[in-house]
Amino acid sequence: MGAEMDGATRNRGVCAKQDPGAQQKMMENDSNKCDNVPERVTLKKEIGLLSACAIIIGNIIGSGIFISPKGVLEHSGSVGLALIVWVLGGGVSALGSLCYAELGVTIPKSGGDYSYVTEIFGGLMGFLLLWSAVLIMYPTTLAVIALTFSNYVLQPAFPYCVPPYVATRVLSTACVLLLTWVNCSSVRWGTRIQDIFTVGKLLALGLIIVVGLVQICKGHYEALRPQAAFEFSKPASVGQVALAFLQASFAFSGWNFLNYVTEEVVDPRRNLPRAIYISIPLVTLVYALTNIAYFSSMTPQELLASNAVAVTFGEKLLGIFSTIMPISVALSTFGGINGYLFTSSRLCFSGAREGHLPSLLAMIHLKHCTPIPALMLCCTATIIILCIGETHNLINYVSFINYLSYGVTIAGLLYYRWKKPTLHRPIRVNLLVPISYLLFWAFLLGFSLNSEPVVCGIGLVIMLTGVPVYFLGVYWKDKPKWIYRVVESVTYMGQKVCFVVFPQIDPLDGTPPQQQTDKLQS
Repeated sequence: MGAEMDGATRNRGVCAKQDPGAQQKMMENDSNKCDNVPERVTLKKEIGLLSACAIIIGNIIGSGIFISPKGVLEHSGSVGLALIVWVLGGGVSALGSLCYAELGVTIPKSGGDYSYVTEIFGGLMGFLLLWSAVLIMYPTTLAVIALTFSNYVLQPAFPYCVPPYVATRVLSTACVLLLTWVNCSSVRWGTRIQDIFTVGKLLALGLIIVVGLVQICKGHYEALRPQAAFEFSKPASVGQVALAFLQASFAFSGWNFLNYVTEEVVDPRRNLPRAIYISIPLVTLVYALTNIAYFSSMTPQELLASNAVAVTFGEKLLGIFSTIMPISVALSTFGGINGYLFTSSRLCFSGAREGHLPSLLAMIHLKHCTPIPALMLCCTATIIILCIGETHNLINYVSFINYLSYGVTIAGLLYYRWKKPTLHRPIRVNLLVPISYLLFWAFLLGFSLNSEPVVCGIGLVIMLTGVPVYFLGVYWKDKPKWIYRVVESVTYMGQKVCFVVFPQIDPLDGTPPQQQTDKLQS
């Protein structure tokens, strides 16, 4: 079908200022907005090595290290096993990140897992990952981080009880709305916030680590002695250890997020793997030392009873300076929300560009060159999720779907090696790396299904609901004409409201131009 989404020819490579149709009318009606329109309307390459490291570290260190210690300890049953889970969690993330480094430079597209699976296995598999990510995975993660932010901000005002439900939701919503506005306004503002708050959260964790090491030097490490560390509060089981790994994996989630913005990274073939090699070991070290610091001043029972681990830690050791801790954690989670908004919106953008989501989500602002419709979708989905679910259950849903998508993607790496053995790969990891990751992945998912069949089953059902959506919305081309007319009208209205157009293809880009289609094109 030759449907004209914007009243002009549907060529994404033509700048909006040159279109003779609806986009020209938009510019005439909004001439005051066009005074500073850039010559080229496209995503900007403004992410250098420092910002790339900040995106990975900032996305990993969000709320997880402040809420997951409780879940990891609860399921592992002992301090010693909990610490082993944290270290192994970092090692598994390192294996996965090496595989993603190869995929990222071999298939240099934004969109991460979704783009790789779509390229390797085809549209349906890619759409299922996209569907689960947009519907539950990233909105839920954003909601959990935002709730952690509001809980820590409000904790000093409610020291002896849980902060009110309404207050936490209102503050979380305000935070998400503010950061959505920032990311809609400027890519540079978003990356600068990420850089600053990443440094801030590392300083906050550094404070915890230093105070904990001082405690250890004073001889306060009873819970860390081997006899006490491996004293189990309940009988250990493989299934419970698998659930402990799922909790830890939530704290490490985000290690693959730089792959979502590959097209905005300066020299991605060089900076993407370097950023991964720097960031993952650093985060693993920080996480291990932070947990050791927690146990240097808190008994396992105190940690399990705490609703805000870092705040309890500060109250015990920092005295009148204990308010530093909730402020530091709030700043850390604030940066985490910004990072997730920045990267998850690019996933929606990539999905729309491939034709798996409405084409409006593949458009960027004419002046700011930011994907405003995609950012607004992520913001709206997060606010909806904020009002439902309990934190630890949400973490289990997200962790299961996360690991499922990681495993499918890394299995795709092996299949792609077999399918295209002669393809140039600037990075080529040893086969033992993806195989080791997949063995651990199979172990974790298998025992998680056995221990929490309802939670894992719901995750699978959420993903599989995308099958009929794919065949109705994407695969079915000969839809009634009135459906196309409605979608065209909504798209045109969205363009007018958000002042967005399709981005141009950069002729100076060395990578092959990606075909930019949407599901309305036949």
